[in-house]
Amino acid sequence: MKTKLIEKISGDEALKILRRLAEKDPKIGKQIENMAEQILKEIDIEGISDEVYFVLDQIQVEELWDRAGPKRDGYTSPEDMAVEMMEEVLEPYNEGVVRYLKLGMAEEAKLYCMGVLKGIYQFDQESKSEFKSWAIDVGGECFGYLLRKWQHETNKEDDLIEMKQFLKKECPKWA
Repeated sequence: MKTKLIEKISGDEALKILRRLAEKDPKIGKQIENMAEQILKEIDIEGISDEVYFVLDQIQVEELWDRAGPKRDGYTSPEDMAVEMMEEVLEPYNEGVVRYLKLGMAEEAKLYCMGVLKGIYQFDQESKSEFKSWAIDVGGECFGYLLRKWQHETNKEDDLIEMKQFLKKECPKWA
């Protein structure tokens, strides 16, 4: 039985194909754009929250210990390394919020941000990870950073009110 080629191509190859199709036929290009917009609008706050919690909860304390300590250019404390490691893990999610904002998708940026913030909060409040004991205030700092970044880019009063209500309900200790 012959394997379907489309199931074996890489993401980069698929993107090249889509771009070529869009260039070749403007109608197909518009369909691709519409489908992309539909997919980008599918924001699952709970799914994002669960994913953020999971990736934070998977940070291994042994990796922290390996990365902290004396270096060629000085010393990195475990606490400082914990900050760096959490920021590394959260960076793609922070970039996701910015990406939605740059695409002019304010509603999606708000919903995505809500999911990320809820995941950070849940990690801080619920995780039993040994790593977390080295990152005592880091969750709150990362939470505040992303919230301020989103608020700075948001110009709709209704969105700010909705975010505030969401945080009171889902993240009461940090609202």
